[in-house]
Amino acid sequence: MTVRDHARAIVDARWFQTSVITLILVNAVLLGVETSPRLMAVHGELLHRIDLCVLGIFVLELGLRIYAHGRAFFRDPWSCFDLAIVAIALLPASGPFSVLRTLRVLRVLRLLSVIPTLRHVVAGLLKALPGMASIALLVGLLLYVSAVMSTKLFRVSAPEHFGDIWTSLFTLFQIMTGDSWGEIAKTVMAEQPMAWIFFVGYILASTFIALNLFIAVAVEALEHESGDRGQEEPAAPSQEVLRELRALRAEVAALRAGVPVGDGRV
Repeated sequence: MTVRDHARAIVDARWFQTSVITLILVNAVLLGVETSPRLMAVHGELLHRIDLCVLGIFVLELGLRIYAHGRAFFRDPWSCFDLAIVAIALLPASGPFSVLRTLRVLRVLRLLSVIPTLRHVVAGLLKALPGMASIALLVGLLLYVSAVMSTKLFRVSAPEHFGDIWTSLFTLFQIMTGDSWGEIAKTVMAEQPMAWIFFVGYILASTFIALNLFIAVAVEALEHESGDRGQEEPAAPSQEVLRELRALRAEVAALRAGVPVGDGRV
């Protein structure tokens, strides 16, 4: 067994993956603690040293994985994702690059690559992007048409909300999210009582139809991803069944030959 084989056995071991997950969680807690001015004033230097140690361990872990898997490491999108996250953390965090220091929080996103269930969720959402793009185009058309209509209808009644098309687009997006749409509608209806027809129709079309289409596409993609995952992982149970069948066959053969069987296994 070569040194590379030993390295591959280490990086693929469950304890190694568990250690990486624990380190990522510890790093996430540290990044949250650093947002407290009081704690930073007292323990700032210690937290900075711990952060450097965590980053160093991440670099060693990636180096070990690159050595263990060779070129296969760079063919794995999740491995490249890990490499990019850690590379961003290695950029200088002083001078004109000081804003990059805030990007250290991206290290928490490594949980997406080390936890299999999260990987499947992200893969399912990525598969849903083509369908979501069509729905996004539909929502964009709905927003634009509604913005033109509302600007012409309510510009005089509520110029602060529908004074021009850009203001109307923002207001309609706010209404789509359900944020204070009742107050906006009442402001317009104080001048135009029949304006409720437009608002009710727009909310039904945008919130209850278009946005729910996003959810439907995402759920369908996740179901397909779960189905593909289930088809890819039937090997372990079938191998266990085969082992049991072989053991039972050996017991039957031993009984036929008159050989005593002790605890039920030969």
